[in-house]
Amino acid sequence: MSDDRHLITLIVPAYNEEDVLEPFVCAFDGIKSALPGHDLQILFVNDGSTDRTLSILETLSDSRRDVGYISLSRNFGKEAAMTAGLDHAVGDAIAIFDADLQDPLTLLTEFVRHWENGYDVVYAQRTEREGESRMKKSTAWLFYRLMGKISRTPVPPNTGDCRLMSRRAVDSLNRLREQNRFMKGLFAWVGYPSKAVPYRRAPRVAGTTKFNYWKLWNFALDGVTSFTNAPLKLATYSGFSIAFVAFLLGAWTIFKTLVFGEAVRGYPTLIVTVLFLGGVQLFFIGVLGEYIGRIFSETKNRPIYLVDRQVMPTDET
Repeated sequence: MSDDRHLITLIVPAYNEEDVLEPFVCAFDGIKSALPGHDLQILFVNDGSTDRTLSILETLSDSRRDVGYISLSRNFGKEAAMTAGLDHAVGDAIAIFDADLQDPLTLLTEFVRHWENGYDVVYAQRTEREGESRMKKSTAWLFYRLMGKISRTPVPPNTGDCRLMSRRAVDSLNRLREQNRFMKGLFAWVGYPSKAVPYRRAPRVAGTTKFNYWKLWNFALDGVTSFTNAPLKLATYSGFSIAFVAFLLGAWTIFKTLVFGEAVRGYPTLIVTVLFLGGVQLFFIGVLGEYIGRIFSETKNRPIYLVDRQVMPTDET
């Protein structure tokens, strides 16, 4: 590779994506001609797939020198798969794309142009989310707005994992080894000059999404607990406020009893008050449990992922 050429590595996490791997490689071949001044390679990360994903990757890597793969020992999740790719990528710049082509590879030309102009991080920002339900769009909008309000490291709204990063940005990101990984937050945390590229997100080329609402809920919890202690502060402020109101109510009850007397009444009020306070306590015990559970996970210091086998791209052509 000559001194005026740069190597760009595309990291592509794949979990049961047998239907889209070959279309992705075809799209990759098309985009290579649009970047003649750079050398491109793909590093797939097989995240414990149970379909033919691994066998297809083996065939592709045998027939092409610009395609390699890392196969994890089991399904560790997309965040761990991206981490594995970032750990092993050797490019001067590293791009992340999903295998389903919802984020078109034509974005790469814009990414590279901004990177050449001095930006360390260039990320895709969705203007439309085609093929997604109104519920998913609404919850995504709410999540990004919430993170923007409560986190000291705001995540750019309407962004996913699709982006290009410079070598120094990736090296900095690889120093962050926490177990509960919310990559969108980690991407934002490392900083460096960043640039958004707006685009319309297309439906999947084939296959089905691997994220359901339960996984997305847990993903959101990881994001909130990893990048803000606002829920703990909310527990403190709520506890103080409720205690203050209870003190005023108690003082009024004592005053009314001493001055006016009081018959034995108030059973419904008592039950409602007890249930309300009990519910508040249980809710914030749950908040504390979420943070303690993540502390417990971090103290075990387990590896983020384990590699079963790997075949690295050996050439850019």
